[in-house]
Amino acid sequence: MFVEKGLMILINYATGCIFEYDSGHPLGSGSSDSGRGSPYFIGSFYSKTKAMVEELLKNYDNVCTLRVRMPISADLTNPRNFITKITRYESWKNFTLEEQSKVIIAPRSNNELDASKLSKEFPEMKSIKESLIENVFKPNREDILA
Repeated sequence: MFVEKGLMILINYATGCIFEYDSGHPLGSGSSDSGRGSPYFIGSFYSKTKAMVEELLKNYDNVCTLRVRMPISADLTNPRNFITKITRYESWKNFTLEEQSKVIIAPRSNNELDASKLSKEFPEMKSIKESLIENVFKPNREDILA
């Protein structure tokens, strides 16, 4: 929490796994996170509980929700780091949603989060590619070469 102009602001660091591509937000449209409506993916227990919190927080004007879809950090040994996960796959292979559903227990939220509000507030924010190079790959390369 922080206070701005006498108003206490609560930062809700949340998940993007409450949205998915659908007819209103098709793959390739640029966003499946409406940012304006209610969560519409509750295909797993995880997503369902996160959607409940979202619905409760909508009643408060002093909540700023920041969403993460795939956590990335410079610690490439962390098993929860998305980069670490994908480098451990047997092979880099694309598969269909139907193929995916045969190997996972609960449905997955496949989506793209809209960062336009954040970009408007922070125009100096770097792209994901620039951020990864500067904050993950360069520091790790320097550690390897040291």
